[in-house]
Amino acid sequence: MRWWSVPIVLALGWFVFTLTPFWALYDLARAVQAHDADYVERHVNLRTLRLSVIRQIAVAAQSRGETPGAEPRDRQRLADALVALAIPIAESLVTPQTVVDLLDDGRLDSVDPAPLELRPGEAAVTAPPEAAPKPGLRIENLRRLVPFYLASEMRGFRAVVIPVPPDATRERRLRLRLRLRGWTWRLVDIELPEELRERIAQKVAGTGRGR
Repeated sequence: MRWWSVPIVLALGWFVFTLTPFWALYDLARAVQAHDADYVERHVNLRTLRLSVIRQIAVAAQSRGETPGAEPRDRQRLADALVALAIPIAESLVTPQTVVDLLDDGRLDSVDPAPLELRPGEAAVTAPPEAAPKPGLRIENLRRLVPFYLASEMRGFRAVVIPVPPDATRERRLRLRLRLRGWTWRLVDIELPEELRERIAQKVAGTGRGR
């Protein structure tokens, strides 16, 4: 083998390796469309996913209820209280069936679908229906993996972050993180879009007021 072929072989090997998580993504998309909760349970790390959702809910709820000029000790107490409230909500939201529900259309039917309450000074922004990308994890054929691949971010050798749908704005898309464990890529984290985090934060705030 000539010396100049070594970097070519290495580059080709890396390229092939970067394709492997997308086979897992394709299988996951097929399971979602088939509403196969058993497949999701086997290929999703629900424990790490729940921890991530707890963190996201607590941060969103804290930002909604944060009081300017509050003492650091009060802020910490608020954060601890919000985490305590978020734990049971995350337990109920993050199940194999609700993961299917979320990946199917980017929404959770168990979360109140009513419009968000806007903060003072905020204005509602509605995108034209024809301009909005199709929500959810939908991969009709292998060719449809190309936009996902181009929009993805490799995080070293064992993790990749994939936006869903890949052509949506950051505020309106999920961000899936897959991690390689052994020879299998597993879904370990879903970064929720801002709108959904706000809806769940409202639910947490409502739970807190009801106590």
